[in-house]
Amino acid sequence: MAKSHYDWKDGPAKLEQHSVAKHNLLRSYLSAYFPTLVSSPHQEELRLTIVDGFAGGGAYTHNTTGELILGSPFICLQAAEEAEARINHSERIKKVRFNVDYIFVEKSRDAANHLAKTVNEQGYGLRVGKDVQLLQGDFNTHADNIIEHVHKKTPRSGRSIFVLDQYGYTQVPMSLLAKIFQALPRAEVILTFNVDSFNSYASDKSERSPLENIGLPNVFQGRSLQDIKNNERDWRAYIQSQLYPHIVRSAGSRFHTPFFIRSAKGHGDFWLLHLSMHQKARDVMTEVHWEHSNTFIHYGGEGLDMFKIGYITSADERFTQQGKLGYTFDDDARKRTEEKLHLDIPRLIYANEDGQSFETLHATTCNDSPATARIYKGVLGSLAKQGEIDIVSPDGRHKTSANQIKDEDRILPPRQRKLFT
Repeated sequence: MAKSHYDWKDGPAKLEQHSVAKHNLLRSYLSAYFPTLVSSPHQEELRLTIVDGFAGGGAYTHNTTGELILGSPFICLQAAEEAEARINHSERIKKVRFNVDYIFVEKSRDAANHLAKTVNEQGYGLRVGKDVQLLQGDFNTHADNIIEHVHKKTPRSGRSIFVLDQYGYTQVPMSLLAKIFQALPRAEVILTFNVDSFNSYASDKSERSPLENIGLPNVFQGRSLQDIKNNERDWRAYIQSQLYPHIVRSAGSRFHTPFFIRSAKGHGDFWLLHLSMHQKARDVMTEVHWEHSNTFIHYGGEGLDMFKIGYITSADERFTQQGKLGYTFDDDARKRTEEKLHLDIPRLIYANEDGQSFETLHATTCNDSPATARIYKGVLGSLAKQGEIDIVSPDGRHKTSANQIKDEDRILPPRQRKLFT
């Protein structure tokens, strides 16, 4: 995932460790995502478009190790190749044809030229103009044609992944995200914000904020990043709590995960948001964050109130009392999440005698929780064994095993209600 501040005039650009972390997340997400698109043993084709809107020059050298590292276009290509081989294993009778298009956009002419060179060197040159498109220019300029391409390829679903690893935070307007989700029902966006770039906020409140230029309100009222750092106990939590609701509302996505990338110096200043229209995609991304627990960090709650608490002192105190600031997707974070869900879920279920299906419970609460569906089911199974809830299948069977819980199973208050506070 590349940025315009990299230089490909004289060969591969230097790559920082935080960008390596983003590469690793993208690779893991695609690896986990492809199998979800093959839902039937009789499926014959998988149709998808992957768009890298800030593709870069294709190759880097690590800034400390000197190792040659291929960029996000090749992560996309290789992930699909690996998934195709894994899905079409020897025991599968009906093979799945991977009908995947790749559109790589890069604004810098030097970077675009280097990307084309690297594509040839890596053996993909003959695919350019077929399933691989290399576009030089601004992503926003090409966006309408890209959306139309996706719509023609998959008219009903618009199934696509947009990797928008922008440099800074002003290159992807909210109106464009809204257009993507309105036109393409199964689109996903992986969007980054370089939080350090917020230092460009106008100090004079009368001036127009760069946030307003991309369709977001000037929630910081002209405050500089340095002012926010100096005066807010946890400035990252403050930024997240102020911006996040406006971003998801403007984009129009139904499901989202917004977590920070941790830098080698401590807590990272890169904010990564995954926006989608389907809860399964959201759950896959959440699983990946847990997989990369040493890379990502969350500022907020651990139960079903991840963002409702906003930026409040009690959250800061909870973290600082544990000797660290933030939620790092480690074993301690998982334990705290499970404990909180043991309290939050019964309160939710007890509010309605008719209960709700697991699918509805997860879909309506997952945006407010760092928990995966797997964690939800583990807690539900435990609660059912304790008699705190009932889990009933459509045919009337009662369940207490997390592994048995299906989307259509109903989560109900127990017939013999326990006093719950």
